[in-house]
Amino acid sequence: MSYLSSHQASDKEAWSLDQWLIYLEQIHPSNIELGLQRIAEVFLRMQLDLSQRTVITVAGTNGKGTTCALIEQALLIAKHSVAVFSSPHLLDYRERVRVAGDMLSEKAHCLAFLKVDQARGDTLLTYFEFGTLAALQLMADSDAKYLLLEVGLGGRLDSVNIVDPNIAVITSIDLDHQDWLGDTKELIAVEKAGIFRANIPAVIGEPNPPSTLVTAALDYKVKPVWQGSDFEFQIDEKGFHWKGVVGRYDNLPVPSIPAQNASTALQVIEMLGLQLDHQQMTQVFSQTSLPGRRQVIQTKPTVMLDVAHNPHATKLLAFDLNNTQYKNVIAVVAMLADKDIEATLAPMSSVVSHWFCGSLDVPRGAPSSTLVSAVLSFGQKVLDYDSVEVAYKSALEKAEEDDLVIVFGSFFTVTKILEMGPLTPHEKV
Repeated sequence: MSYLSSHQASDKEAWSLDQWLIYLEQIHPSNIELGLQRIAEVFLRMQLDLSQRTVITVAGTNGKGTTCALIEQALLIAKHSVAVFSSPHLLDYRERVRVAGDMLSEKAHCLAFLKVDQARGDTLLTYFEFGTLAALQLMADSDAKYLLLEVGLGGRLDSVNIVDPNIAVITSIDLDHQDWLGDTKELIAVEKAGIFRANIPAVIGEPNPPSTLVTAALDYKVKPVWQGSDFEFQIDEKGFHWKGVVGRYDNLPVPSIPAQNASTALQVIEMLGLQLDHQQMTQVFSQTSLPGRRQVIQTKPTVMLDVAHNPHATKLLAFDLNNTQYKNVIAVVAMLADKDIEATLAPMSSVVSHWFCGSLDVPRGAPSSTLVSAVLSFGQKVLDYDSVEVAYKSALEKAEEDDLVIVFGSFFTVTKILEMGPLTPHEKV
């Protein structure tokens, strides 16, 4: 007997969050079904009024979560109410919605799911569509003046695009999810541009935008500002420096998030009219972090977790690691089979001295042998393990105090390491 048939609708008011999540996984035959008609119909039935909120929709191949996190931190420092919807989560589904910087209760999520379920009737919704509507319900129920909506996949046909933004943000454009979005940056740019609306500001964080994005900005009649021309950043021995359309900051601490995303977020902050002084912005930069993004979980040896899982993300990661002073960089990596594994690992070959590859035990997980073949093609030595957990344990045993163990390749990879908890005595960060 299936989960659905063994639980009647009348029971749902008493369901736990885990029960709801199982239900969400079962009510639609596929994980992804692009298109807005079904979710838009349910959204209308829910009668959510977001008209008095300032909505910022953030799309991009990489950098969405960290860009949202810095904008969120700036709003909090400026004493504004803010809510964030992001995905995926690492350990707890409640990570997907933050209000005033905190997760909400399981009860609040369950009530939101119940409202979505009652409104949808017989309309089938995917897991992400259901979760998006529940997040919008939670935001509507909150007192948040600012809503940050992170696009899950693409932009034009993504669930969050049922809400019209006041500001549209595109963090980066590169190849990922080609089966859904197209196999060139030009095609992907068109999908990302689907979050544009006429006469609203658009902040483009991609420093090398395809021509199709420039054309889309004209076609949608947005008011674009571009990284590298309208706003820009640089890093030197004195810190992080940024020049925006109107203002500037100098000598800020180098952020723990990728600098390109910090620069993009600063331009949004400027557009919102948040006039934070140098001390406040220093606080914003110092306090902005996100689990699984350059996340240091121990020292001696240093262990850093990063969800980088495509070539664009690993190029940025390799660039950052190249500027560190570790004796050796030891990579622990596991990936999904539908990613471009060789192209993703290649940028890291210039900084990694030892490779520990593991199989990823999830649907679509790649066997370690696929990763090993890629590393061998770079002419580097590699060790092969049945699981990423065993690969990680072995890497820790090899690592010395002044080494860095970098774990990357997938959200699933980072989650599995976080679930293991501390393995050896270490200095907590």
